[in-house]
Amino acid sequence: MSRSILRLTSSTWRALGQTLFLFFFLALFVKTDYAGVDELNWAVNLLFRIDPFLAAAAMLAAKTVIALMLPALTTFGLTLLFGRFFCGWVCPMGSLIDASRRLVGRPVASPPRPGRRQLKYLLLLFLLTAACFGLPLAGYLDPFSILVRGLTFSLQPSLDHAATVLFTWTYQQAPAWVNTVTEPVYAFLRQTVLPFGDKVYGLSLLSLFLLLAVLGLSRVEPRFFCRKVCPLGALLALPARFSLLRLRGGTAECGKCSQCRMVCPMAAIGESREIAAGECTLCLDCVSQCPRSRFGYGIKRGAAPASNGNGRHPNLSRRAMLTSLAAGALAPLALPSRTQARHGDPLLIRPPGALAEPDFLDYCLRCGECMKVCIGNALHATWLEAGLEGMFTPKLIGRLGYCEYNCTLCGQICPSGAIRKLGKSEKQAVVIGLAHFDKNRCLPYASATPCIVCEEHCPTPDKAIKFKEVAVDTPKGEQITLRLPYVVENLCIGCGICENKCPLEGEAAIRVTAAGESRHGRLPGPEGY
Repeated sequence: MSRSILRLTSSTWRALGQTLFLFFFLALFVKTDYAGVDELNWAVNLLFRIDPFLAAAAMLAAKTVIALMLPALTTFGLTLLFGRFFCGWVCPMGSLIDASRRLVGRPVASPPRPGRRQLKYLLLLFLLTAACFGLPLAGYLDPFSILVRGLTFSLQPSLDHAATVLFTWTYQQAPAWVNTVTEPVYAFLRQTVLPFGDKVYGLSLLSLFLLLAVLGLSRVEPRFFCRKVCPLGALLALPARFSLLRLRGGTAECGKCSQCRMVCPMAAIGESREIAAGECTLCLDCVSQCPRSRFGYGIKRGAAPASNGNGRHPNLSRRAMLTSLAAGALAPLALPSRTQARHGDPLLIRPPGALAEPDFLDYCLRCGECMKVCIGNALHATWLEAGLEGMFTPKLIGRLGYCEYNCTLCGQICPSGAIRKLGKSEKQAVVIGLAHFDKNRCLPYASATPCIVCEEHCPTPDKAIKFKEVAVDTPKGEQITLRLPYVVENLCIGCGICENKCPLEGEAAIRVTAAGESRHGRLPGPEGY
């Protein structure tokens, strides 16, 4: 009776479970934003803190236990009990991959091809070894990081822009009775789904491409990313092989029927109908499709079945494993040192509370959460300014945004502690950079034109930008008293608002560099302050 109920409702229960967890993730994603107060009440970084792959990589890179990431042990332990339920029921990337099959189309049904699932295990070995030897690359292939970056940098800003254009047009062009409907709808969207402010991000197209590639590869094979690439899935497969509860497959009495093998998205069912517990994501498609109800879920009986040569369990050769380990250990030697990369770009400005650069790169998960929550749209993804290992880490770009003086959200949201959680007074004292004037562009210096915009916006109680009055000759030959701005170095915190608000077109006349950041001690700044 229980097996019959399981068979009849398995697809429904899983679809419901995936939908609930996906909406839960989207709710957390939307809540990762400023809501009028300098406090985040929701555990919006929960998804990254329960990711055992990111936890393992960050701890190996940092050579220490990161307390914020210890909840990942819960996922590991539940997998040891129930199997890879996380991949099949909880993971939002997996849910989107399944949902996107209607858009990308379903691959032609065929028996699974043997022996090609090893890649994700070799990638796991490579990434963990590289992290241990000083090259943290885990965030580039972690499914949660790929998903959140794609949504944050590309899809949500695009949705916000489209909504703004649409409702602005209806407000200006549509009849009044239409606006009685559209304006409340826009207000509702603005309060619930759309971000606090209009934002743009660097690397948005690359982030969107990576997300679409993960979804689109399902056209080649069902759950191609989960099957062949995902390092998180590879890690969870290890405890899942010894899980207490698991699906039990068919028997020799199944004959020539191969319906279960045809529908299994993970190719986890062998020719003799045994199920590889490490590969099974408990989608229950085999349960619902088996014409004889041969499949059931319960406590394992006996030892896990061995590989039958068709790739149901990963059969990693010693040579492949050693190659992967050696590649991870040697890869850091082929790249410029992170210290050299940091000093090579004075515009690499990190958020307030960021750890010293080597530690920051080790701890950072490349999740994009700090950039999403930044009120002033100051934080953007780094390209190669900090080396290959620094891609997708946050940096401040003053011309695009500024660090709000009273905001501490980036430290609150960071799931790994790469950005320390600071109190407001402590954050206001942190120096992330130092401003300097380009006297060839600054209006008072370059053309004797009065301008005090930068000083007006400077947020420090004792203004870091002050003036000295000098008598100058105008281009018309008149002599006037002009207020020339200058930066008081020990008052500037490098928030970037002066650069952001500079009224000049193009490059600002005042720029912020990382020269004065306090996490490394006050470094000498450029001349011409």
